[in-house]
Amino acid sequence: QVQLVESGGGLVQAGGSLRLSCAASGRTFSTSAMGWFRQAPGKERDFVAAITLSGVNTYYADSVRGRFTISRDNAKNTVYLQMNSLKPEDTAVYYCASRPASYTSTLLNHRGYDYWGQGTQVTVSS
Repeated sequence: QVQLVESGGGLVQAGGSLRLSCAASGRTFSTSAMGWFRQAPGKERDFVAAITLSGVNTYYADSVRGRFTISRDNAKNTVYLQMNSLKPEDTAVYYCASRPASYTSTLLNHRGYDYWGQGTQVTVSS
């Protein structure tokens, strides 16, 4: 069993920044790849960013590349999403997700993850 708890969401003006955190427990964090996804009302859950076990490899959706940065601290069992230059279209509930290293499916699809957090709301006003 894995528990994921997101924090750091909120209301911010366009152009502003937020830093999301996801604290993990229950499975050795350093053996898990981690991802961030988001879901706006009436839309599907979309990939935002992912990071491999060691943090060496990171992946981003085209819509956030250059503005968002994913990172992890294996000593603190935490993954982060630094979001800069936020836009109104970034408004969504943001979820972190975990998957074991043994999974071979793409990190970019939400079906490739086995545990999810409860989500944190990010609202960007224009």
